[in-house]
Amino acid sequence: MAKPMFARRLSKELKDLAMNPPAGVDIIDANDFKVWKLGLAGAPGTLYEGEKFQLEFNFGPNYPLESPQVLFVGDNVPIHPHIYSNGHICLDVLYNHWSPVQTVASICLSLQSMLSSCTSKERPPDNANYIKTARANPKHTAWAFHDDTV
Repeated sequence: MAKPMFARRLSKELKDLAMNPPAGVDIIDANDFKVWKLGLAGAPGTLYEGEKFQLEFNFGPNYPLESPQVLFVGDNVPIHPHIYSNGHICLDVLYNHWSPVQTVASICLSLQSMLSSCTSKERPPDNANYIKTARANPKHTAWAFHDDTV
């Protein structure tokens, strides 16, 4: 029996990540096609240099037609104007600007770029309220993308 499309795609992506990971990205746990944990290191010369973060990717059966759920998890969630203290990430490519040509590696690069362009470590202004009311899955949030400066 043939593997479903998402399983074939994730098999290829995992192989590519293992053989040629982007700088600062490492596989922590990717034993199935539902949840992957990846390490993401802050890029040299940025506010996050030397810091290590953990990302969790949750894939649905419609991946790559639908984006994965992506969160920062663990004890070190980056302090950034677009990252909430619960790990939710306000980044348009994870939601309404998702395209099936994107990959786990390209998401990691987008997140590294977002971190690298940051000029001040601070939480989003509505962090306290958001984390009280947010659903567990950030894909259920009605995001307003209005600041592309960080």
